[in-house]
Amino acid sequence: MTIEVEKRQKLALDAIKHAFGTEAGEDSVNLFVGHHLEELPQSYWQQHLGSSTPKPTAVIGLLQLRSSWGEDDIEFFDFTLPDEVTDYVVSVHFDGAGKIDGISMES
Repeated sequence: MTIEVEKRQKLALDAIKHAFGTEAGEDSVNLFVGHHLEELPQSYWQQHLGSSTPKPTAVIGLLQLRSSWGEDDIEFFDFTLPDEVTDYVVSVHFDGAGKIDGISMES
């Protein structure tokens, strides 16, 4: 992974954390977390977070990079939960200037 890809991956995760609980995260991060807290069994959360009813912020802490793609793999960064338990991702898009211009939930 290049330094630029690593830098953007960190920026993307930071943006996800900052968007959570805000209006900006309503149709992306908030939706992703709420959906998975409802749909995944309590045993999944117990295994990964040590609690069968974790706090939503803990779910965000579990996110891991599934893929990066676009021109030179630095335009879109897709994050999801471990162990392939979902087809959904939180996708962060960077514009041509390297600034984040969108976060969405995709399947």
